[in-house]
Amino acid sequence: MTVAATEDAAFLPDGRYAWLRLAVSMAICTISGVGMWSFVVALPAVQADFGVTRADASLPYTLTMLGFAAGTLVMGRVVDRFGIVVTLLIGAASIGLGYIGAGVSPTIVVFALAHLLVGLGSSCGFGPLVSDISHWFVKRRGIAVGICASGNMLAGALWPLVIQHFIVSPGWRPTHIGIGIFCMLTTVPLAVLLRRGARHHRASAGGAPPEAASLRLSPATLLALLSVAGVACCVAMAMPQVHIVAYCGDLGYGVARGAEMLSLMMGFGIVSRIGSGLIADWIGGLRTLLLGSLLQGVALALYAAFNGLESLYVISALFGLFQGGIVPSYAIIVREYFPAREAGTRLGVILMCTLFGMAFGGWVSGYIFDLTGSYRAAFLNGLAWNLLNVGIVLWLLARPGRRPAMA
Repeated sequence: MTVAATEDAAFLPDGRYAWLRLAVSMAICTISGVGMWSFVVALPAVQADFGVTRADASLPYTLTMLGFAAGTLVMGRVVDRFGIVVTLLIGAASIGLGYIGAGVSPTIVVFALAHLLVGLGSSCGFGPLVSDISHWFVKRRGIAVGICASGNMLAGALWPLVIQHFIVSPGWRPTHIGIGIFCMLTTVPLAVLLRRGARHHRASAGGAPPEAASLRLSPATLLALLSVAGVACCVAMAMPQVHIVAYCGDLGYGVARGAEMLSLMMGFGIVSRIGSGLIADWIGGLRTLLLGSLLQGVALALYAAFNGLESLYVISALFGLFQGGIVPSYAIIVREYFPAREAGTRLGVILMCTLFGMAFGGWVSGYIFDLTGSYRAAFLNGLAWNLLNVGIVLWLLARPGRRPAMA
């Protein structure tokens, strides 16, 4: 066998290079995922520092999600056209500048605007990476996407504990500046490691399944339905993820207990994402999405019913275990029902909508709290949005010819 043939074999889908690339992608996803979770921990300190209401203090998170959403859409097109390395370098610069800017912000408005850059930078390390890795696997695509996306959950398990530790000692401002510097210094060299296989990535995009015809829907209609479902599921998802730290503080348990619950939630989310990937390889993306959405509704109902300290630890673990596989399921659905050459763009649209859901859900939960003085109504609001998501998925599964088209 020639050297060229040996090299080509190494770059085959599901080959050894694909698994190495998956490991690097997961590491980058974990690092850049800090943008999704840092403000959840910093919220009480930032609110006290700037002297604002809970709804106003939630604005930086909303802008983070909006930046993440816009970045997911734009960077989905960038990765389809220029590849993952360029995308990740843009992300490293954005997240670094965003955190440094947040650390020196004089007002809550400037702090919130800096989080637009944080969201943009973090988006480069999630949707584009998930789209990129989906081209490198065929037989194990579900588990590969789940592992890559679990980096975001691993970030949620690790970063809150680290950030809480540093907020207590040097304060939230030096902590934000340090995060920005760390992300730039680590993401850039890791991104360069993904450069080697760029031509194989582009070549792999040729074999694409037919479009959404297997559902007897136009591609635009299917994309619109999945986008609405993404908004709904993530409005529901945002309530515990964004407000669990503040919720524990309000109940008198302390913000440190809330940070531990968030970490526990994300830790079980890792199990959920990997497990959902295995399930998706077996039953497909739509059914996996339905399963996760139904179970997420169960967890939200439990949050509304119980608020004891031990109960909240248990429910937070269940919430992470139930909801972790929901967002990666959309990546599997995109690869099942849309052409591979459009994966980054199509997935970018859906993920942008999920981030709009997270942004709105984070804000509206704070607004409901300000109106009622309690988070119980906010949990019920999340449950209602979750039912909308479940309804859309059930309708798609009831369509004739609902089996995904194969390559």
